[in-house]
Amino acid sequence: MQVSPLVWGVTLAVTVVVFVFDLIVVGRRPHEPSVKECVGYLSIYVGLAILFGIGVSVAAGSDYGIEFFAGWLTEYSLSVDNLFIFLIIMAKFAVPRELQQYALMVGIVMALVMRAIFIALGAAAINNFSWVFYVFGLFLIWTAWKLAREGAEDEDEYEENRLVLFVERRFPATSQFQGRSLIAKIDGKRLITPMLIVILTLGTTDLLFALDSIPAIYGLTREPYLVLTANIFALMGLRQLYFLIGGLLERLIYLSYGLAVLLAFIGVKLILHAMHENELGFINGGHPVHGAPEIPIWLSLVVIVGILAVTTVLSLRASAAMSDQERDQRTGPRRTWEED
Repeated sequence: MQVSPLVWGVTLAVTVVVFVFDLIVVGRRPHEPSVKECVGYLSIYVGLAILFGIGVSVAAGSDYGIEFFAGWLTEYSLSVDNLFIFLIIMAKFAVPRELQQYALMVGIVMALVMRAIFIALGAAAINNFSWVFYVFGLFLIWTAWKLAREGAEDEDEYEENRLVLFVERRFPATSQFQGRSLIAKIDGKRLITPMLIVILTLGTTDLLFALDSIPAIYGLTREPYLVLTANIFALMGLRQLYFLIGGLLERLIYLSYGLAVLLAFIGVKLILHAMHENELGFINGGHPVHGAPEIPIWLSLVVIVGILAVTTVLSLRASAAMSDQERDQRTGPRRTWEED
């Protein structure tokens, strides 16, 4: 797929404009978005993603269009799983509802920048070392096994990472949120605010999620442009999705298992692809393994849609039989800054 520097430049420019505009709008009037507002923005972002995929199919060929849709759906499904962690973070830090939208927006912008770096590094590794597909594949299979074994436990037992703990211990913070301010001056002293800690937590948490999502999408397409745009469109509607389906997330009780199957499938696909370009001497003498099956991209798309559909249906049916108390236990206790 040939992507000119002009197309790259226009894509990046439009992305920056959209996110900056969104950030300015949110920053000017902190509020909890209504259902109508969330549905409106989410419909626009999803519609743009669909139009973009169709445009890729027309301009570059249907295979590339299918690769984009497969990558976008995979990134979106992984993002939905991430939203549950975001819910827990917001609850533990007791973030006011009217400030959550701003915190999410800044965290998403940070995530996009970090993912762009990961995408560039992944592309460089793939272009120079085809054996990296073995590494990606084995890593995804290990991640899938970890997800399947732990289920929802990893979400319920969320703990702050070392960087966030270091900042909390090293720099004194105000006891209350100071609106959108990251640093406040209290009694002549400059202190960080809980908002800075929340944004740092969201950003670093998504960085860890990128370790799974970037190898996964490279298992569906080797085109850095499609990898980047799929991530952009997946992140664009993440904030609205957070407020729109917050209650629904608690009912997707089998989501971790569904994603485990999805990641395992892509991991196997990566290993099979690596065998076709084998450079490791201890595997078939360093020659390509021609007998290894190749999973076509259209089949990958069908499998992805099928896994997500089955996971959603089974989760909602099982959740309907659970009590409200059982569902509420999934979010854990709230944290208040006065307790620190």
